[in-house]
Order: sequence, then C-alpha cells, then structure tokens
Amino acid sequence: MGAYILRRLLLMIPTLVGIMLLSFIIIQFAPGGPVEQIIAEITGQDSGGDRLTGGGNELGVGGMDAGDMSSKYKGAQGLDPALIKKLEQQFGFDKPAWQRFGEMMWNYSRFDFGESFFRNESVINLIKEKMPVSISLGLWILLISYAVSIPLGIKKAVSDGSTFDIWTSGLIIIGYAVPGFLFGILLIVLFAGGSFFDWFPLRGIVSDNFSSLSWWEKILDYAWHMVLPITAMLVSAFATTTLLTKNSFIDEIRKQYVVTARAKGLTENSVLYGHVFRNAMLIVIAGFPGAFISAFFSGSLLIETIFSLDGLGRMGYEAILKRDYPIVFGTLYIFSLMGLVVSLVSDLIYTWVDPRIDFDRREV
Repeated sequence: MGAYILRRLLLMIPTLVGIMLLSFIIIQFAPGGPVEQIIAEITGQDSGGDRLTGGGNELGVGGMDAGDMSSKYKGAQGLDPALIKKLEQQFGFDKPAWQRFGEMMWNYSRFDFGESFFRNESVINLIKEKMPVSISLGLWILLISYAVSIPLGIKKAVSDGSTFDIWTSGLIIIGYAVPGFLFGILLIVLFAGGSFFDWFPLRGIVSDNFSSLSWWEKILDYAWHMVLPITAMLVSAFATTTLLTKNSFIDEIRKQYVVTARAKGLTENSVLYGHVFRNAMLIVIAGFPGAFISAFFSGSLLIETIFSLDGLGRMGYEAILKRDYPIVFGTLYIFSLMGLVVSLVSDLIYTWVDPRIDFDRREV
C-alpha cells in the first residue's frame, strides 16, 4: 500500500500542472481581462484611475496619441501608451505567458497565492474569510444527506416495490427536480418575513451580537441562521445517494452468497450489515470524493446570493466577472489539490471497507 500511495502522490504533480496549464491557456483567449476592466472604468469615470495611484493625471489619463489606435486592448484608443504599459506592469502582463505561468506555479507550490487584483488583500486571507460560510453549508449538507440517504436507500432496497418504496421514490424525484434556489425563495416567502411568517433571519450565518452570546446561545443562533439555506440545498441532495444505495443493495441481495447466508440461519440484520453492507457500499464510497468537493466548493452561488451569504461560491463568481485572476487560479489550485487528495483517501477507504482490495497489485 505504501508504494501505491507514493505513486499516487507523484502522479498528483503532473495532473495538477495539467489542470492549471489548460485553465491558463483558456484564460489567455478570454476577452475582457483586468487591463480592459480598468480601461473601461477609466474611460467611463475618473474614479477608476484614483484607485490605482491616487489620481488620473499620474497615469496619463487624457493623454491623446493617434498612434495608440492600434492598441491591442479594446477601448484603449486615445489613452496614453504609458498608462497601458503601467497597467500591464501592475498586473504582470508585461511578461510573456510562459514566464507568468512558471512564476505562478512556483509560487503556488509554496502556497503563495499573491494578492487579489481588485480587493487589495491576499488570496489566502480572502479564502479563509469566506470559508466558514462554505464549510457551514457543505459540511451539514454532506453529513445530513448521507445520514438520511444511506439508511433510506437500505430500507427501500429491503422493501423494493412496496408502497413505502414507491412514495419515497416519488418524493425524492420531485425534490431532485425542484431547483434549490426556487425552493429557497419559497422558504423566504413563507418563513423569513415574506408574505406569511417572520421566523428565520435572512442574512449571514450568525447575528451581529454573536460575540456577546453565551456558548449555548451561539449554537442556537448559528442553527437558527442555517435552517433555511441548508433546507433549500438539501431538497435535491438525497436523490443520487439514496437511489445509488438502493440499487447497489438490491444487486448484492440477489447474489448467491446472500442466499447461502440466509440458509445458514443468519438474521436479516446480520445478512444486511455483516455481509451485504461492505460490498454494496463500495459504489457509494466511489462517489464520495465528488460529493465532498461539490458540497464544499460548488453549487451554492445562488443560495449564497438569495440568503446574503458571503461564501466561496459568491467570491469565485465575482472574481470571474472581474477577471481577478489571482483569486480564480488560487481557488482552482486549492480545490484541484483537495480533490486529488480526497480521491486518494477514497481509495484507502476502499481497502478499509473491503480488505480483499489490494491496489499494490494493480497498475496505476
């Protein structure tokens, strides 16, 4: 197992570099980069230049140069070429693309993600600042959905075709079909000061006076704020794991070793949890890394917007719109690395659930 882990760790390096390189190449062809963003602000209002150096005249705003009509930046016609050059230097675009990528990967290998172009704060600090919201949403959704879906899937497999199975399947499919953001709006209308009740808050994950509360009041306040957004996201979170668990258990229950175990007089619980469970759960474990990454780092943008939660999804979306590349590439690097690590952990869990699996005998 040690050799397998080492090989996987070494393979993470070219995989991670490949992900970053492909994303970097795509970004080079995307219009509206940070230089264009600043040019648009400068040509539209004088305050854009003030943010950069304290005054538009210092950047040469208003300097007219007929030769600048051939500028490679859209909207830069009529601006002083010195301004464009200064903007390129500020954002690092005065260097060739290969050099910028090499420097970026070298810094990222030391977990130095630089500073945001437009927020004047380091990327790592911004991620730490937004992480509590994403963790609050992702962790509870993951735990609750797995805690409900796995037992429910087992129950549905045991009672396949029954009234309980049919009704729960219908409810699960309906919940999966309803968009989370639409259900979130319904919850707001019903329970957050819309047209009916005003039982739950509509903003943030804690109250403004959170620091002055006692420890048990902090727990209640946190739970009070989390009820609606978590409920909105949970509505569609049960379907995949529940149906996957059910189908996996049905496949295993029909196998000969289960018939043999029952013929020996073992109880139904002993058959299900002593024999079937380990084999049936392998396919569920295979989907865990994707569920983990998805729950923590994606799919929450609309929920964060609706409930005024300032998390990673919202920050990433705003960074893409503004072409804030340090945030875009920094978060991509961290999430990709975590995805690769979690994938390795998933393989290790395989061997724990079923000791018959030996990755050392397989070619990576």
